[in-house]
Amino acid sequence: MNESEDDVALKLLHTADWHLGMRFPSFSEEDELELMRARMEVIERIFCLAESNAVDAVLCAGDLFDNPQPDETWWKGLLDRLSAHDWSRRPVFLLPGNHDPLTGASIYRDARFVRSLPRNVHVVDRSDFTAELGGGVGVLYAVPCTSAAGQIGMWEKIPPRGPGDERIRIGMVHGQTFDIPGYQTNFPLPEDAPVQRGLDYLAIGDTHAFREIPEGARYPMVYPSAPEPTKFGELDSGYVALVFCPRGRRRVIVRREKVGYWRWEQREITSVAELQALAERTDLKRVVLRLRLHLKVSPPELERVEILLRRLQGTDSSRGLVGVMQVDRSALEIDTRDVETVFEDLPDVLGATVRRLQRKAEEVPQASESARRALYHLYRLVKETR
Repeated sequence: MNESEDDVALKLLHTADWHLGMRFPSFSEEDELELMRARMEVIERIFCLAESNAVDAVLCAGDLFDNPQPDETWWKGLLDRLSAHDWSRRPVFLLPGNHDPLTGASIYRDARFVRSLPRNVHVVDRSDFTAELGGGVGVLYAVPCTSAAGQIGMWEKIPPRGPGDERIRIGMVHGQTFDIPGYQTNFPLPEDAPVQRGLDYLAIGDTHAFREIPEGARYPMVYPSAPEPTKFGELDSGYVALVFCPRGRRRVIVRREKVGYWRWEQREITSVAELQALAERTDLKRVVLRLRLHLKVSPPELERVEILLRRLQGTDSSRGLVGVMQVDRSALEIDTRDVETVFEDLPDVLGATVRRLQRKAEEVPQASESARRALYHLYRLVKETR
């Protein structure tokens, strides 16, 4: 940051898209629980960052829960983390997004949750919500989502700057700034929304990548990203935004800060050597890895593949090199063309079985893969007994 501490009138931490309670059904039960817990654990790192930077307020810009009626495990867990910090002079603002909108049955209307919030935590529960920031040097205007979808941007409900108003004006809404081909924009946001409303900074949520829009703008709006990625292919996730507002209403300074634990990677493996190289990496403990095995291997090579996969993924008795791992074997083929050499000197009955399976693998398309698998398992049994 170029500005000195004396030049900064207001410091904010901006976060969004926690998606507490989000499920990961394509993973094993154990891995799903690990990823669900990570969404709660990152909140503590966010709050510690707010403390270490002595911010004046924490802005939470929507989709804090993955649905409007989360299981009590998640809202009670959030209450525990909010209550663990004695922030009588550091307000926290919770904005309902399109995943957790402010409806009649919303968690934000649930008395068990709302009445248990610490006094410094405020739910944005109306469209004309305002709050002083930094002892009056700034003001927050925030507008909640009241439905899961809408074609009117919430930013339009923020009043424009009035004549003579020299306060630092901060907006907070949830919505989309870009049209996606084939889809309608949900709660749309034009790039000049901060200018139209006379805002020094517009804190937004929805897109899970860190993005400042437009880049280098005098009055920016920012997606801080999801603090933990939610799926494969999400780039630039795992951050929050620290926002420094200088005196004299000069351009705010936005600093991206890493808070996420997990990094999600997808790899297509086309050779045993690639898999071997992957198993030699030392940076996989915090990786959620999806492997697609696009291989055609002999029985001995397949045995090597299975050994490497056990090293990466772990077993019931040992931890793997990878934090969380999925394996797609749908494109893994076993090449059994020269398998007879492996089964030399077998008793006649077993030899006949091998020949029968070999014919199936070569001549019966619908049974070829199961025949190859059977040959591989027979290969392993023979190898173990010799």
